[in-house]
Amino acid sequence: MTDHAEHTAAPAKRGLNRHLPLLAILTVAIIGAFVLRDTLSFETLRDNREALLAFRDANFAGLAAIFVLIYVAIVAFSLPGAAVASVTGGFLFGLAAGTVFNVFSATIGASLIFAAARWGLGDMLMAKIQASDGKLKKLQTGLRENEISVLFLLRLVPAVPFFVANLVPALVGVRFFNFFWTTALGIIPGALVFTWIGVGVGAVFDRGENPDLSLLWAPQVIGPILGLAALAALPIVVKAIRGKKEI
Repeated sequence: MTDHAEHTAAPAKRGLNRHLPLLAILTVAIIGAFVLRDTLSFETLRDNREALLAFRDANFAGLAAIFVLIYVAIVAFSLPGAAVASVTGGFLFGLAAGTVFNVFSATIGASLIFAAARWGLGDMLMAKIQASDGKLKKLQTGLRENEISVLFLLRLVPAVPFFVANLVPALVGVRFFNFFWTTALGIIPGALVFTWIGVGVGAVFDRGENPDLSLLWAPQVIGPILGLAALAALPIVVKAIRGKKEI
């Protein structure tokens, strides 16, 4: 009787352990939403910019490492302040290095939350989808056939929240390698815009203003990004048209 109970408890414990990383992320995200909402802000950057610039000049590598770690944590735990972090990257490190640090940090953070979701819920959800014969399985099959295009679309369409683009692929069986490299490439256009804003943020602060993030929606900025999204969607459209012709 005891052996049977221990045998039954072991899989249950392993199942619980699989959910711990995702539960930790959700817990920190909820706490961070309340605790950090007024901390990671442009006002904080403005008030501490002289100290940050002095530290950068004295220890560039050290500040870069700290910046990357903080940005990875912001993304991995879906904390508020990702836009501020991206602008800060441009302010501290310039357009080239700032973009590299921003893209690297966001990609690593996204990969961590993807891995936690896949390990905790993704495998179980995929097994249930595979065992079904309904619309979910057809949706998963369609996603697998257009995986790269869909992943690029999730990154290039500004209306898709970043955390949604991290979690949904993990839950429907997207391959980690494809998720990783499409994230790294797909976020470059947006990262360039935010980093570019950060390069000129010092002058904005001197005028007593805050950065205008609405620049992302300016026609000369959003136009090329939507053009890339259209290119990413083109293979899906072509396959759909071919499929209708075959029918």
